[in-house]
Amino acid sequence: MVAIHILRKEFQRRGGILKTTELNELGLSSRQIKRLLDDGVITRIKRGFYELTDYVSREEVIIARLFPQAVIFLESALLHYSYTDRIPLAWQIAVDRYSKTTQYNIDYPLIEPYYLEPKFIDIGVDIIQVDGVKIRIYDRDRTICDVLRYEKKLEKEVFNNAIGRYVKDPKKNIRKLFEYAEIFNIKNKVQTYVGVWL
Repeated sequence: MVAIHILRKEFQRRGGILKTTELNELGLSSRQIKRLLDDGVITRIKRGFYELTDYVSREEVIIARLFPQAVIFLESALLHYSYTDRIPLAWQIAVDRYSKTTQYNIDYPLIEPYYLEPKFIDIGVDIIQVDGVKIRIYDRDRTICDVLRYEKKLEKEVFNNAIGRYVKDPKKNIRKLFEYAEIFNIKNKVQTYVGVWL
């Protein structure tokens, strides 16, 4: 059996989460994995995914490991860019409209999937690293386009804060914003809400 310190190191290297196949690659059989579960060394997050019981993984890392194609979206992205102070009740993630919906039925972390057309998923994706794990998140300009597209789903205060803070953000890229606005057919809305402040 793999020494616990080696196992721990491997978990930490991957943000605290390993798949069954990765445990197998370390030389663990399904019987040994079951023993680790029974002994409380590891905990099953969902079928095929495990975390160290005494290691606290960041929620965005768990999401990225469980759903590598998902993108941190809308209010969760706003929080990352400090465009809102409100912590969403669940992680909002953009996922392929044609993906199997049952895979998103997990107890932890709480997620709220938004099912987008596949052609829109990869527009404006940035990659950030958290605990050695690559996390997909929409860049600030795409996020503001999403704020405008989903205005009715957002509280007025969240909406206004997001626009106001974006306008003041030195890292914004207006050219990109208008490129995305063109793709999503919301140029007039961008002009109305953002253009007036520029």
